[in-house]
Amino acid sequence: MKKTLLSILTVAATLLAPVSAIAQTEITFWHAFTGRLGELVKAQVADFNASQDDYVVVESHKGNYSETLNAGIAAFRAGEQPVILMVYEVGTATMMATGGAIKPVYEVMAESGAVFDPDAYIGAVKGYYTTTDGDMLSLPFNSSTPVLWVNRDAMKAAGVNPDTDMSTWEQVDDVLTQLKAGGAECPLVTAWQSWIHLENFSAYHNVPFATKDNGFAGLDTELKLNGKAQVAHLSKMAEWAKDGKFIYTGRRNEGGANFRAGECALFTESSAGYAGISSEAKFDFEVRHLPYWKSITRSPQNTIIGGASLWVMANHSRDEYKGAGAFLSFLSRSDVQAEWHQNTGYLPITIAAGDATRASGFYDKNPGTDVAVIQMTAKQPTANSKGLRLGSFDQIRGIIDEELEAIWSGNKTAQQAMDSAKRRGDALLRRFESANR
Repeated sequence: MKKTLLSILTVAATLLAPVSAIAQTEITFWHAFTGRLGELVKAQVADFNASQDDYVVVESHKGNYSETLNAGIAAFRAGEQPVILMVYEVGTATMMATGGAIKPVYEVMAESGAVFDPDAYIGAVKGYYTTTDGDMLSLPFNSSTPVLWVNRDAMKAAGVNPDTDMSTWEQVDDVLTQLKAGGAECPLVTAWQSWIHLENFSAYHNVPFATKDNGFAGLDTELKLNGKAQVAHLSKMAEWAKDGKFIYTGRRNEGGANFRAGECALFTESSAGYAGISSEAKFDFEVRHLPYWKSITRSPQNTIIGGASLWVMANHSRDEYKGAGAFLSFLSRSDVQAEWHQNTGYLPITIAAGDATRASGFYDKNPGTDVAVIQMTAKQPTANSKGLRLGSFDQIRGIIDEELEAIWSGNKTAQQAMDSAKRRGDALLRRFESANR
């Protein structure tokens, strides 16, 4: 009798164990992060999974930003799409045009009953991912903006005062001359050349990158990146490249490795470079505001965001959507956002998270870490500085990169390259407009 009872209890325990696991709804989440950022995403997912028993988020790295977007589109066509897909800001218009491929975040949150207040999100960040009616289509996740990173030790080694004001490109021009004369082999390097030196350059100087409010006001937009201001900036950079003052290393963030290794003095890069730089750099560094040309504007406007947002894909179950809503609500919590902001350099997506970070004394202990927030929020965005919403922009960026490389190599003038980029890019915009009327 004892053996029979023991056997029954053992079998019961065995059967009950998987029931608990099966009760958890799986939420698939595809993203583009590796390295330190990948570790931090895994930690967020683990924290959410440990905070409740109803859902389990399963994260998967799907390649770089472009590869992750393409993987998500291909998976949807095959009926194997994840519940949540990270898409970089360049793909926003493409995702909006997909229609039935996505379930808008505002609908997901309303139907799931998750905590969601659109007004809690920073305006400059929220506006990028909302409709003209203010409905949020995707959740801002990793939002960054470009800044100037300074290797103070490299400046000293070249005999240049590291406290030199570099608020304007005119001042940077002088510093680059001093660095080169002082023996610096890499005075300036950049990441994401189109995003920083054309897209953000245009917003920061309050000149249009494209017509129709940079695409926000209609699909019948045309590129304006070949304007006088943009060409002047790229022409100067071409001079720096010829003189060895600007070193080109690649289209994405290849230059990050050079800067983190201490090889370069100045680095234009995302504020999110903080995650890697703070953990790897063996030199004294600081964060400065992105420079502006005083000859173009009396004071800079605001920069625009990069990074990505989280889109909820269509054709999933009600329970999966409830889980997605719970996870997105968790990511928006002030404590979660404040920690993410402080660890990565990405902007806090909510006002409360920014306030909590400031109140904690983090900015006082880590000077410069608030530069990105100030740069984004100091002025009310204009039609030229609220962001870009252009169809096929991933492909257009590829065209821009090709033309910029022609400038750095001396094969084209800045005007020739940007005229070509406009002509080639406008052709893609017309094709996108025709396909989405």
